[in-house]
Amino acid sequence: MNLKPTLSSTLKALLYLLPALVILGVFNIYPIIKSFIMSFYTDYDYFNDVVYEYGWDNFSYIFQDHEFWTSVKNTFIFVLGVVPASIVISLVIAIMLNSNIRLRGIFRSIYFIPFVTSVVAISIVWRWIYHTEYGLMNYFLGIFGVDPIKWLTDPEWAMPALIIMSIWKGLGYNIIIFLAGLQNIDKQYYLAAQIDGAKPLKRFFHITVPLLSPTTFFVSIVAIINNFKVFDEIFALFGGKPGPAYSAQTIVYYIYEKFYNEWQFGIASAAAYILFIIIFIFTLVQLYIGKRRVNY
Repeated sequence: MNLKPTLSSTLKALLYLLPALVILGVFNIYPIIKSFIMSFYTDYDYFNDVVYEYGWDNFSYIFQDHEFWTSVKNTFIFVLGVVPASIVISLVIAIMLNSNIRLRGIFRSIYFIPFVTSVVAISIVWRWIYHTEYGLMNYFLGIFGVDPIKWLTDPEWAMPALIIMSIWKGLGYNIIIFLAGLQNIDKQYYLAAQIDGAKPLKRFFHITVPLLSPTTFFVSIVAIINNFKVFDEIFALFGGKPGPAYSAQTIVYYIYEKFYNEWQFGIASAAAYILFIIIFIFTLVQLYIGKRRVNY
């Protein structure tokens, strides 16, 4: 029986939604609109909240700022370093956890713990792991004759250190999603392939990968969006600095520097919307590819 919405039922629904709508409006919608307007502030008195002039100067400044383009380059390096490796490693671990192994539930919990652990706590541990003289990373590398690496003080190694930690931290979420996707694949496909003599590698590429493509597609979109917005890991790992010689400064950290440290609110807002456009374009490209490559 189809019930047509009436005025009373609509008002009742809005009443139930009102608390959530108020929270979204105050903490999400209003800041988005306000930051967009602030991106055009070219002469702004913060203390009196008075705008003397509007214009495109903030965007012009950003496009001519070498520091901003360095942040963009670092962000792309970070995303390209984390996303593909994280997806591949997560998928491999998920396949192993999906098989009939002992203590499977315990291993699933262990891999998920980093995702729900505080970034600050994780970073403290990794600062110790990366310690030049006493860290575990250099200890294990020393076994193979590798000289100690200055992970947190050498500009050449700051980004690899950040990428390694971020991959490790994000594995838990991806593994859980991949496990859910793997468990939705009908086992009859694998049995039929085994009867036809298909080897495990062929079964993986001709059954698992195609049928898991919607899950992989979802994970890739979430991973790209989240990693373009990386900030907490940088701030905590390098002690409130964007790496040695700003070698790990990303777009979000650039926005943070301009907004909170330099009080250049218009420039920070303009940079935030440029980041939004970058993420939006990448999402559109992924959706375009997904329509043609994903098997639903």
